[in-house]
Amino acid sequence: MKVEKTNFEGIYLVNGKLATVNTVPGYRAFEEEIVKVGDVEYRIWSPYTSKPAAAIVKGLKVFPLREGMKVLYLGLAAGKTATYFSNIIGSKGIIFGVDIAERVLKDALEVAKKYKNIIPILADARRPETYERIVFCKVDFVYEDVASEDQVSILIKNCQKFLREGGHAAIAIKSQSISSTEDPKVVYKRCLNDLEKHFEVLDKVELDPYEKHHLFVVLQKKQ
Repeated sequence: MKVEKTNFEGIYLVNGKLATVNTVPGYRAFEEEIVKVGDVEYRIWSPYTSKPAAAIVKGLKVFPLREGMKVLYLGLAAGKTATYFSNIIGSKGIIFGVDIAERVLKDALEVAKKYKNIIPILADARRPETYERIVFCKVDFVYEDVASEDQVSILIKNCQKFLREGGHAAIAIKSQSISSTEDPKVVYKRCLNDLEKHFEVLDKVELDPYEKHHLFVVLQKKQ
């Protein structure tokens, strides 16, 4: 069994597959593949079920998640990708996970009983003022994975309220949610133009074939 470090903190290759260290040994929240090497348990991080994993496999060079970070996650859903973020940031970090869908958030609440640095929040990401008392601090990283035509404005609004100066963000732009009739590249260009008014674009990569018509973008808040 071969374990290699990647260029990203807390992310490894185990026999060529992307993985993180499982900080809740013996627990499989989503039937993911678990590999034990010596005394360390690794969770395989599939690019087919997680957009950040797909971006990394597709050659992303900048992914600013670090141990101890405070994270705002918009579009938490059942919390699958958030559990990998949880592994990376560790017990000193925290994830505020927002989702509008009560059904999937119930699943995330169960996961959060094990991954104790995840705080699920039932709220509309378009209205960050409704959860500002729960997100009690400025965060280091905002990640957005919301299927909505206004997903860029959702990210900008949340970053204006919660992201520290010089902090980082990432967004999975879903071209079909924004416009199903336009060429995805046209949608991407328009979204990037809007984002560049508030952020420096550090890296971007299309996620095909893992996620069709998606562009993953890593950003840094302008000071």
